[in-house]
Amino acid sequence: MAEHDKTYRIFISAADHSADAHCAGLITALQKSDHDAESPALGRIECVGVGGPKMASAGCSLLETTVGKAVMIYKAFRHVLHFYRLIKRITGFLKNNKVDLVIVCDSPAFNFHIAKAAKKAGIQTLFYVAPQLWAWAGWRIRKLRKYCDKLCCILPFEQDWFGQRGVEAVFVGNPLFDGVNIDLDQPGKRYENFDTGNLKIALMPGSRAAEIDSLWLPMQQIASRLKQKYPAVTYVTVAVDAEREEILKAAQIAGFECQYTIGTVGSTAGACDFAIVASGSATLEVAAVGCPMVIMYQSSRILWYLVGWWLVKPKYLSLVNILSDKELVPEFMPYFSSIEPIAERIEQLLEDRDKLTKISGELIKLVEPLAKKKASDEVAKIVVEMVTG
Repeated sequence: MAEHDKTYRIFISAADHSADAHCAGLITALQKSDHDAESPALGRIECVGVGGPKMASAGCSLLETTVGKAVMIYKAFRHVLHFYRLIKRITGFLKNNKVDLVIVCDSPAFNFHIAKAAKKAGIQTLFYVAPQLWAWAGWRIRKLRKYCDKLCCILPFEQDWFGQRGVEAVFVGNPLFDGVNIDLDQPGKRYENFDTGNLKIALMPGSRAAEIDSLWLPMQQIASRLKQKYPAVTYVTVAVDAEREEILKAAQIAGFECQYTIGTVGSTAGACDFAIVASGSATLEVAAVGCPMVIMYQSSRILWYLVGWWLVKPKYLSLVNILSDKELVPEFMPYFSSIEPIAERIEQLLEDRDKLTKISGELIKLVEPLAKKKASDEVAKIVVEMVTG
């Protein structure tokens, strides 16, 4: 068979909304690659796997939907039977079907099992989005070395960190910013006519059910407290999809008012003066438009004091502050109970326009290097190299 007639089958595993989006972008880039006039010998690329609606729309044949209304893999301990049934099904598929490459995206608790199955089936494996072993669970580096043939990192420092520990790693850019132009002049424009009498604040309680359960109520309480000092303030809440929007609306406390929008983290933050954000990738999207924020995350007080402080290694816990190596924005991680310190910190920032402008500028400069490469295209090139040898 001629090379240009060959079909390469790639199995892709994604288990949450962000991974679904990242992999959809990669699939689109791969489709461009297999029609690239400069690579006539590549042949056809066929994608199959587990993921969500964005991957399916991009052309991936899904064995099972793991994103959205399906069981959420990150809460697999509540769904043990489903978890192991799915792994068994994928293991069987990899054993009984010709697959040229397995790509696992994020969700290491689930995807380490898929990478192990690929290794057992003799299939090379690409990790897209590095597991944050530099933050916690560093002992799992041995498992990563064993199951990972190549690691695509989306944070600049990760390439050296993993490379020094024997993992073949490359920084590919951050898929959150594929096609995004970072406006370095935005900070000066944002607060030219800043007026606390006309505030607009974004609330971003996260996409996962556990995040919403622990953060949505305190975010509303903080917003209500701020309303007492700034009566004209308006709020807009970002949900990852229509299902999460309904969950948020159902848990809205009496007397609290806000608008809702779906999947618009960057554009919403760009139109707001401030944001209250659940820790995670959304903080980088907020930073990219120069929107000052506070970052929150909830944890069990007992578990944190028993093991959390020992497991978690970085000086800072939010991505923004880790990348800047200082507390560029206030982080309340873990947040336990009282909203007062958070509300007071927000009020202090809102009363200092110069401080807000300075933070805005630093946020944009921090994120700008992440957007210099188009991650989907960079990973697609690596995939092509791996499947063609």
